[in-house]
Amino acid sequence: MLDYKNIIIKRYTLNLSFKELAEEFGASKSGVNDFIRAFEKCDKLSYPLPEGITNYAISELVYGHVPGSNNRSSEYEQPDFEWVFRQMNERKNMTLTYLWNRYQKDCRAKEAKPYQYRQFCELYNKWCEENYETLHIPAVIGQKMEVDFAGKTFELIDKISGEITSIVVFVAVLPYSQYIYAEGMSSTREPQWIDVNNHALKYFGGVPAIVVCDNCKQAVLTNRDWIDPDLNKDYAEWADHNHTVILPAKVRKPRYKNSVENAVGILEKGFFHDLEDNCYFSLEQFNRDLWKKLDALNHENFKKKDYSRYDKWEEERHELMPLPSMQYQYMERKTAKVSGDFHVRFDNAYYSVDKAFLHKSVMIAATADTVNIYSLMGDLIVSWRRASHRGEWLTDPRHLPDSYKQMSEWNAEYFTRKAMTVGPNTVKVIERILKSREHEVQTYRLCLGVLNFVKKYSKLALENCCKLALDTNHVTYTFIKNSIAAVADEIGTAGYNTRLNEERNKGGFVMSSHAGDIDRLLSKSSKLAEREVDHE
Repeated sequence: MLDYKNIIIKRYTLNLSFKELAEEFGASKSGVNDFIRAFEKCDKLSYPLPEGITNYAISELVYGHVPGSNNRSSEYEQPDFEWVFRQMNERKNMTLTYLWNRYQKDCRAKEAKPYQYRQFCELYNKWCEENYETLHIPAVIGQKMEVDFAGKTFELIDKISGEITSIVVFVAVLPYSQYIYAEGMSSTREPQWIDVNNHALKYFGGVPAIVVCDNCKQAVLTNRDWIDPDLNKDYAEWADHNHTVILPAKVRKPRYKNSVENAVGILEKGFFHDLEDNCYFSLEQFNRDLWKKLDALNHENFKKKDYSRYDKWEEERHELMPLPSMQYQYMERKTAKVSGDFHVRFDNAYYSVDKAFLHKSVMIAATADTVNIYSLMGDLIVSWRRASHRGEWLTDPRHLPDSYKQMSEWNAEYFTRKAMTVGPNTVKVIERILKSREHEVQTYRLCLGVLNFVKKYSKLALENCCKLALDTNHVTYTFIKNSIAAVADEIGTAGYNTRLNEERNKGGFVMSSHAGDIDRLLSKSSKLAEREVDHE
């Protein structure tokens, strides 16, 4: 605060200029100039000054406020800092620059005088100091790693089906060096969560004493009092394996992990915009682009500093605890039965098993990268890479016998014969589906799914739906699944498997494969026409 009292005295007793006063009191010339002009316009105070008056009293009379009350002058439109504070805390990626621009726009509309951006930020910081206590947690070298998910997600396009799924970005940071690690994930379940935490430790080159995480279900089951949270069992075992401690942040208290929140903000406001413009058909492709840009960010110098995150990490990594000799592996276990197509289903994907285990139960033990299938006696049957997307088939032709069409009750003849009891359009659909995959056995479940619709809908509804699929060239299980309800509704009660329709459906018979030949049908039609003529 300026020494208002002595500035006034020396101005009017010694007749010093604004420049001389500024040099005398170590202030800016404009600041002194503004104060003298405001003093001369004040009708409550004049020279000589009242005896015993203080600088605070002069400020109150000249400017209409006491210093520190977050008001510069009554000439300026005062920002609603309580609203600004709410916006900064409740709206994702909100910035003071954006809110200052809105404040300026409102001032122009009211023809009021706005504060400049620097003054706006200074006053907001003072308002926060006076109205909200904040906890400052100093960063200690090698002490912590903070982890979280970014709010921004990206699209992953399946090359075959065109299905779009989300890529979620995991972010980890060492608060002391601000060194950042990030990785895209197609799934946020426990195996992938453990995997990306392992990758973060490997990237940082060591283990911190504490890992601060959000209250996501992969890490924390309950966190009522923050002192004794109930951790996810697998994540707790991961921490024990790495000799570190999990310390979840308080619920809805982002400042307890402010470094990773800041890192997420840097990524989302920075090169995430570039990644968003690209189309990604594999997670590996996305992570290559992400890591390339992340490496550039970590090597870039801080603003107004001559060192980077990488430089600080070079110092910090020597203070981290050493990595364990083997990474912690999350293991999912499940018992499954080998189906008639020589595959077991696990996590919405299909893995082939040797023909010797047809219809037998097996044990599945899966990590984030590998699916191992064991016999009930504990012998390893086969090891597969983990499927990268839903519905993926992983088939080893050696697992299928040369005569598998005869060995299994599920074969092309079986499904074609079942389709004949419904109608010719259904037969054509089944035949098309049987030829739609590299290995025929991979289509058996799709065929079974199509034919099983007669359990709810009538054979007439399925036959009409298959005709629609053929006419529109959408011969897939998914199309029939999404269309058959509408087809059945158009038919009415005859489209559903009521008791009456069940009786009608009984008595279906299996025709020979030549029954639907066009020549045979034309010949039969001609004979019927001749009989009709003879009868007349």
